[in-house]
Amino acid sequence: MGNSHLQVLAFGAHADDVEIGMAGTIAKLTSEGKRVGICDLTDADLSSNGNVTLRKEEASHAAKVLDVSLRTSLAFPDRGLFLNGEYIRAIAQVIRTHKPQIVFAPYYEDRHPDHGNCASLVEEAVFSAGIRKYQTDGNESPHKVERVYFYMINGFHKPDFTIDISQFFDKKLAALRAYKSQFEQTDQTFATPLVNGYIETVEARERMFGKLVGVTYAEGFKTKVPVLLKRDLIGE
Repeated sequence: MGNSHLQVLAFGAHADDVEIGMAGTIAKLTSEGKRVGICDLTDADLSSNGNVTLRKEEASHAAKVLDVSLRTSLAFPDRGLFLNGEYIRAIAQVIRTHKPQIVFAPYYEDRHPDHGNCASLVEEAVFSAGIRKYQTDGNESPHKVERVYFYMINGFHKPDFTIDISQFFDKKLAALRAYKSQFEQTDQTFATPLVNGYIETVEARERMFGKLVGVTYAEGFKTKVPVLLKRDLIGE
């Protein structure tokens, strides 16, 4: 595409993280003509089920369901997402290249250490991407992200804000079901929490978030800074 700039860029440790946490929000944004991208930090090469080739195919399918403008992977080692300058620089380069206004990352309180480590790496990279003298490999110009928000993968946390996804929950389900290797149980499947009614658990969580704010389904998000409302204070 000629214009590589994005309005929203969502990072995940593995393909399916972003879909679990905010596929409905992405579907809503893209339906409004927003340019949204997804960047997976790893190829999920240590996943108990499936393989890298299949996971990439599933991620591509999910991206088409959500109509995102970008789906890419930095191919960092699975279970190797530790703070180091090389990883921060690579993420900062993605941010500078695509210049998102808003960045999303996994909420750092999560049973999977890679999700919290992904959040820390993204926060570091967002900060570094805005520093004028900080060098990325392609010598991209600095870019300051306006806000960083956190979506939930595992667990149930009180959200700082929610987004109504009632009209887009079918898209969220379709995006999740694209990952058959992760969520469908077969005779060859290794037993993990993901194949034991995980999608149904996500649906129940989104129903509960919706119940809290008076809609059918909502996705919940965390933020370290107050949300600035420029419009929609009374729902218009």
